Amino acid sequence: MSQEIVPFRIHVPEDVLTDLRARLARARIPEGMPDAGWSQGTDPAYLRELCAYWRDHFDWRAAEARLNQFDQFRTPIDGVDLHFIHVRSREPGALPLLLSHGWPGSVMEFYKIIGPLTDPVAHGGSAKDAFHVVCPSLPGYGFSGIPRAPGLTPRRMGGAFTQLMARLGYTRYGAQGGDWGAIITPHIADLDPEHVAGIHLNMVAVLPSQPPSMDGVLPEELQGLQAFQRFREEESAYQAIQGTKPQSLGVALNDSPAGLAAWIVEKFRTWSDCDGHVERRFTKDELLTNITIYWVTQTATSAARLYLEGLRSGSFGILDRRLETPTGCALFPKEILVPPRVWAERAFRVTRWTKMPRGGHFAALEEPELLTEDIRAFFRPLR
Repeated sequence: MSQEIVPFRIHVPEDVLTDLRARLARARIPEGMPDAGWSQGTDPAYLRELCAYWRDHFDWRAAEARLNQFDQFRTPIDGVDLHFIHVRSREPGALPLLLSHGWPGSVMEFYKIIGPLTDPVAHGGSAKDAFHVVCPSLPGYGFSGIPRAPGLTPRRMGGAFTQLMARLGYTRYGAQGGDWGAIITPHIADLDPEHVAGIHLNMVAVLPSQPPSMDGVLPEELQGLQAFQRFREEESAYQAIQGTKPQSLGVALNDSPAGLAAWIVEKFRTWSDCDGHVERRFTKDELLTNITIYWVTQTATSAARLYLEGLRSGSFGILDRRLETPTGCALFPKEILVPPRVWAERAFRVTRWTKMPRGGHFAALEEPELLTEDIRAFFRPLR
């Protein structure tokens, strides 16, 4: 198989955007129950507002330009043309760093932190904290190709990313991730221990022992476990659907931009530190840039299919043994799961444990300064 790395630039054909606006003009958004708001899913009133903005005011060409300021490429790995952003620092001692996103996100989540990571001096930091940044689109997401055969699990994605770093000539690097990226990143270290200096996670995906042991769990950590239990009871239906019937769901998401927006924006509201007001943390343009990437690439179905692959692989794809690679954990208070440290230390060799003052699941978008500084601090002793 070819190992050619080909420059890539985002450019969506105009007829795709024309069709999008026409579909939004014909959107059939159902009425909600009186005073239900967001309690049964996306608030219809907000969805109408968002879709009207998408149709009449959102500038995809400006969003394209923001993303195209970063060098991008594609290369075939494990049967998929893998898309990735690759920004090299001008600092001679820069450490390569692989950033992995998750669902319902994309590489656009990192647009605020790529500059500070690659050029810290220009952003008030030290040259000693510079990174060469690599941001792949997960296979089946965004501008990466769609897997045409089953079995592309989180572990295989981790293997694809180790191949990418080798192909780029990086012999020692760090890895960072949240959401699916936080599940894939430990596999990267497990598969490539001789080259991975350390991993940093902004979602700490660990499973309790069976039966769960509360030994060593601090009283203040019980709140995080209670919040996760509420999440499992009230907010996890999307996992069951995407993990079992992604194709049926995918037809609706691929055919209706209003439906796609409703499915994704609800997660950005529920999983962020926004006090119920999604635009306190994200602008409409940010929300719609991410949603439009799913629309124009027709990857809503293939992205959802990763949940099926994760479930079939066992334990949702989480690494099934303790990882000895140095691990940094950034705990944002509105994250889906904020585990006790003692649980994390059973799964990882934790060398940095940071309780953030604010922020949620989409840390790179919500709190780019906090995340950037924690990444810098974690990797300083590992360079």
